[in-house]
Amino acid sequence: MAVEAAWVSRATLPIIDVEDLGSPDIAARTHVAAALREACSTHGFFYIRNHGVPEPLVAAVFAVAERFFALPAGEKAAIDKAKSSANRGYEPLSGQTLEAGAPPDLKEGFYIGPELAADDPRVLAGKFNQGPNQWPAGLPDFRPTMERYFSAMLALGTRLMGGLGLSLDLAEDHFAAFCREPIATLRLLHYPPQPANAAPGQRGAGAHTDFGGLTLLRQDDVGGLQVWDQASGGWIHADPVPGTYVVNLGDMIARWTNDRYRSTLHRVVNASGRERYSIPFFFVGNPDHAVNCLPTCLSPGETAKYPPTTVEAHLREMYRRTYGPAKAG
Repeated sequence: MAVEAAWVSRATLPIIDVEDLGSPDIAARTHVAAALREACSTHGFFYIRNHGVPEPLVAAVFAVAERFFALPAGEKAAIDKAKSSANRGYEPLSGQTLEAGAPPDLKEGFYIGPELAADDPRVLAGKFNQGPNQWPAGLPDFRPTMERYFSAMLALGTRLMGGLGLSLDLAEDHFAAFCREPIATLRLLHYPPQPANAAPGQRGAGAHTDFGGLTLLRQDDVGGLQVWDQASGGWIHADPVPGTYVVNLGDMIARWTNDRYRSTLHRVVNASGRERYSIPFFFVGNPDHAVNCLPTCLSPGETAKYPPTTVEAHLREMYRRTYGPAKAG
């Protein structure tokens, strides 16, 4: 696939004000849920504003991430995620291939999850992606900044799942157990400029859908995110919109809803000539939670497209496809 995408109005992807998800008025919360329903069933991608995450905190995360990626290669390699049983730490350039058959992605990253001690019952039980983080030496503000941000994103993800429950004609607390002690991953990403001599099909991030529940993405002002538009049969730019998150649904939500809600292909092409940084937060859910087709998503006589699974089993399978058996085990 070529790297070009159509330049379109930002209105192509809706911008949803989610402030009223915290309102005591159920009518106000239901109004937001209706907007979520429309976005999830059409594009599977949308922006949210008035989300409650402080902008100074977001700016601090970007600043610390940029300082981390500027560290010497040896310092970053010292906390390579290959040294972590929980897939935490540094991922070097070309360490992931998101698009099957394409060259490795032109990005480097850093993975952070809930901080769990080695003797935590979830770690001892061998739960997927559960364990301690690796933290860079020499950046004293890195860990506290990331932990504050991680906490804010957990709260936002939980609030959005309540809105999704309402949007699916379910009880507002339907996903409460799913949100308890969730698997969640904060990734810091650095995309060098797309080289003129890139291998055919090589991009910052190859075309893919996300694995889990919700992805909440903050972009810098460089741009490069492209989303597949089913209606036009082509790629469109999801431009940065100040103060917003880009939200997209993962494969697990599509599976849960029998594909009523979309998990949409997207990719990154950094053709700006500048360094690009982005911060996705993957809200995946409690590893033991069952993922069965929701009854409200089946028409009379319709059967579920996917067999029952759990959050953990689904995630292991997705990692197996992307990284191979070693990282899925």
